Amino acid sequence: QVQLVESGGGLVQVGGSLRLSCAASGSIFSINAMGWYRQAPGKQRELVAVISSAGSTSYADSVKGRLTISRDNAKNTVDLQMNSLKPEDTAVYYCNADLLTTRFPSTVHRYWGQGTQVTVAS
Repeated sequence: QVQLVESGGGLVQVGGSLRLSCAASGSIFSINAMGWYRQAPGKQRELVAVISSAGSTSYADSVKGRLTISRDNAKNTVDLQMNSLKPEDTAVYYCNADLLTTRFPSTVHRYWGQGTQVTVAS
């Protein structure tokens, strides 16, 4: 079994900062890409940022220059540093990981965390 557990969400004022963390655990053989998505009320889930196992990153245009994704391959963790937060950043944030399990070491599966709420108050 594989679990992704997020932490670090909360309430912050406009212009403030938060750091989200996500830890993957369980029967993991290796992890390819890891990413953060978000879903605001009444909207579809959207990609925020993604990072490859080699450290290459990609961001949604709306967060470039404000949010930074990073990972620690030894710890199977991915973080999202969020600065200069805006009310439109309010959403539930989900981490995900494309990984190989020890049971199926040749098949990539995507796993999701349970989500963490980020609220930016104006």
